[in-house]
Amino acid sequence: MFGPFERMVAGRYLRARKGERFVSIIAIFSLVGIALGVATLIVVTSVMSGFQRELVARILGVNGEVTIEAFAGQKIDDYAALVTGIRGIKGVASATPVLDGQALLSTEGGGARGGLVRGISLDDLRALHPISDHIVAGSLASFTGDDAIVVGIGLASAYRLRVGDALTVISPEGAATAFGTIPRVRAYKVVAIFDAGLNDYNTGVVFLPLPAAQIFFQKSDAVTGIEIRLNNTDDVGAVERPLTALLHGKPVYARDWRHANDTIVGVLQVQKDTMFIVLGMIVLVAAFNVVSSLIMLVKDKRADIAVLRTLGAGSFAVMRIFLMCGAFVGVSGTLIGTVIGVVFCRNIVAVQHFVERVTGGRVFDASVFMLSELPSAIDWGDVARVVGLGLVLSLLATLYPSWRAARTDPVEALRHE
Repeated sequence: MFGPFERMVAGRYLRARKGERFVSIIAIFSLVGIALGVATLIVVTSVMSGFQRELVARILGVNGEVTIEAFAGQKIDDYAALVTGIRGIKGVASATPVLDGQALLSTEGGGARGGLVRGISLDDLRALHPISDHIVAGSLASFTGDDAIVVGIGLASAYRLRVGDALTVISPEGAATAFGTIPRVRAYKVVAIFDAGLNDYNTGVVFLPLPAAQIFFQKSDAVTGIEIRLNNTDDVGAVERPLTALLHGKPVYARDWRHANDTIVGVLQVQKDTMFIVLGMIVLVAAFNVVSSLIMLVKDKRADIAVLRTLGAGSFAVMRIFLMCGAFVGVSGTLIGTVIGVVFCRNIVAVQHFVERVTGGRVFDASVFMLSELPSAIDWGDVARVVGLGLVLSLLATLYPSWRAARTDPVEALRHE
């Protein structure tokens, strides 16, 4: 499509000569603008994809793909047989009985906050790798008896808790007396502190041995839910039918991770699409700079265009010359921006820590964004969309100036020289 003659002339026009540096500087700024726009888009979409993947992975790591819960105010009796039946379903990796209850958590030093108290057996807690593999103090070996409790690092930091300290658990559901309802109060000894990497869990969830939780919440030999983990997250639909048949007639309902966390996932997807549109305007502005630089180049080369037309170059040849000039700026800027964006995403955590060391502040607040580190996952489909946007906009920007160059009348151009 582009012959050696057009490539040679386009190359000469792109190299700045004495007296023509202003046009070249504008072209460089256009290239830099496209590169920065593409790099920014890749970084933002990768961070949003990282948020989505990391949140889903960590939520599924501690909650499971499917949760079976008792109806409000009820409990699941004879859960052992139900757990055995669930484990026999094809695709189910594990089924963990749990007893959940809302309670007030406080210490002797004062202060209190609400939290989720989860009763779980020692073996099941050890199998919960996002917790058991991230014990930062203490040991799960002491998670026995009726006075042990495991807390998150966020709660431990807020209350200055250490292994061996006491944490008081207060349940709003107490015994009814002549003086009203008296809440149940029990102090437990902290035996381990975990860091799940999910701020909501680190600050608002504590674990009790299942027998101790059954005593505290007065649900002897019963649980309130069963957490089901699958061999493959995408097998939720395949497990749904046999699970529904197994639960038929029981006072429970099943909820999979897609419905339990659809708000978070949906919001992240909307934010990702919105940021793509908004930041895509940077590439659009850079494309307008390409138009400006090419129009100025065409005006500056009117005499050269007239000479080329006089020597026999056709209008389409002239058009191809300036198309190549604009395409070089757009393609080069897009490729440079892609490399910068991918390299930045690969090292985004190191960049975050460097900025925090230099500024002394926090770039990423875990208490707001639920995760302890800035996540990044390069989605090559998103990268292809960004590269396509950069190439399309920059190439479209070359059409009008190239068409104007091809329409130049050599006689009129030489008359004014």
